[in-house]
Amino acid sequence: MESPVTLIPALRDNYVALLHSPDGRSVAIVDPSEPEPVIRHLEETGLQPLAIFNTHHHPDHVGGNRELQKTYDLPVYGAAADRDRIPGLTHPMYEGDRVTPAGLDRSGVVWDIPGHTRTHTAFVFPDDGLLFAGDTLFAAGCGRLFEGTPEQMQASLARLAGLPDDTRLYCGHEYTLNNLRFASAVEPDNADVADKLAWAEAARERGEPTLPSTIGEEKRTNPFLRWEQPAVRAAARERGAEDDDPVTVFAAIRAWKDRF
Repeated sequence: MESPVTLIPALRDNYVALLHSPDGRSVAIVDPSEPEPVIRHLEETGLQPLAIFNTHHHPDHVGGNRELQKTYDLPVYGAAADRDRIPGLTHPMYEGDRVTPAGLDRSGVVWDIPGHTRTHTAFVFPDDGLLFAGDTLFAAGCGRLFEGTPEQMQASLARLAGLPDDTRLYCGHEYTLNNLRFASAVEPDNADVADKLAWAEAARERGEPTLPSTIGEEKRTNPFLRWEQPAVRAAARERGAEDDDPVTVFAAIRAWKDRF
């Protein structure tokens, strides 16, 4: 099935995602880190922008808001708790809110998934099998804990892992190669990790993105979703984890990744 999402490279390693309407004429813009590549793409394709979705307040996810809003008079959807940190926010969202911009003809739901930041939003489109996870869940990785706690992040990741396996994951950055190299260090005998690393290396050699991933792939290859696996637990214990509690294992692996 062809994805209704286009990825626009931005900054050094960001992606801006465009979620297309079923008729292919309109798009919602997810996490515009800078305006120029988005405006250029819209002008080249004739697509009509309908809205901006922001997963969190970091500048490399909201840096294009003001210019895009000025150019196209767009509504901005983001967490109500970040109303003072998301530029141009017009639609403050809460856990469980529906996201149905006029003209998009797709229905999403807001999940609050804190950990990377104290408030972080996932936009989940269950009917389309799409997840926009920002910097909470990456392909083979997860975001640093800048404002949240290990307890929050592990709970958020566990919630995302509960989505159907065929859910397509879109995240904010092209970090997959480094993440998979770390995953190989955590689980050197994981054949799924080795296979995906080889695939990702070839994709990047061709200049292609490594996204989307799927929730099923992540459960097989992402150490930050594999806290129940003996090899991951063993790696966590080698790095100071005192027990096999999922939060303890996650925290030890995340601390290792911070120094990797």
